Amino acid sequence: MKTSVYVDGFNLYYRVKNTPYRWLNVMRLCQVILPDNHIHRVRYFTARVSATPDDPALPERQQIYLRALRTIPSLTIHYGQFLRHQIRMPLVTPLADGTRTVAVWKTEEKGSDVNLACYLLLDAFNQEYEAAVVITNDSDLAEPIRIVRRHFGFKVVVLHPVKPRAQNSKPTVSIELKKAASKSLIIDDSHLKNSQFPPLLHDEHGTISKPVSW
Repeated sequence: MKTSVYVDGFNLYYRVKNTPYRWLNVMRLCQVILPDNHIHRVRYFTARVSATPDDPALPERQQIYLRALRTIPSLTIHYGQFLRHQIRMPLVTPLADGTRTVAVWKTEEKGSDVNLACYLLLDAFNQEYEAAVVITNDSDLAEPIRIVRRHFGFKVVVLHPVKPRAQNSKPTVSIELKKAASKSLIIDDSHLKNSQFPPLLHDEHGTISKPVSW
């Protein structure tokens, strides 16, 4: 079955963030989980991150990974915006000196979920696929998934990049997405482990090395 894949990059990143599986080949991941589907396109939605005082190399590592993703011939990257700014937020319990608010950093990713929804619908309209795979746990994408199924009649599989909340507890899967999808599956560590890029890759610019630390 001709299949297109739509990856919510930040949603997936938070699944692999504190694991040894960040060097992830998303094409291979879908092939491991859905071996009977013919995956002809992958669209990866993300935003360029900014350096932080405690992690100035963050943008460099992201660019290395995006360069690795571009070695997948059928993969395209679509960018939203990453915003980081200071705001004041109220404390749950005021401090003894009467302080009620503190300055915090607020980070926001803008546009990626909208971009994903737009391409999911556009590709359905153009009959680019017979089935779609959406990698996300963002319930905001439930409605475009329902539209693809009801209006266009295509199957939509949701792969949830979620972790257990605590030992022996069930992962927190979006119920809205689960209801909207034709099929709903959880990405577990065995899928990630079997879907890694090799430590060294090559493109027209030279060698791409997996970051030593992440």
